[in-house]
Amino acid sequence: MQLSIPESIIQSIRLPESRIEAELLKELALALYAQDLLSFGKARELANLDHWQFSQLLGERSLSRHYSEAELSEDMEYARRQ
Repeated sequence: MQLSIPESIIQSIRLPESRIEAELLKELALALYAQDLLSFGKARELANLDHWQFSQLLGERSLSRHYSEAELSEDMEYARRQ
């Protein structure tokens, strides 16, 4: 899928042209994650960030990490095995 953004919008974004695509992908990933429409992993993938970088970005935007009891149980089990 490709999204079409009008040229007038692209020109209005106050960023160097070389950063626009990356920043738009981050913003889309954050918005979809905040609305619980994408998982952490898929949002991170969309934003082209690693786990730590996306976690940092969530913190900078004061967005809570969606963390279910099942994920906590998996993490606790993993920690016990280590």
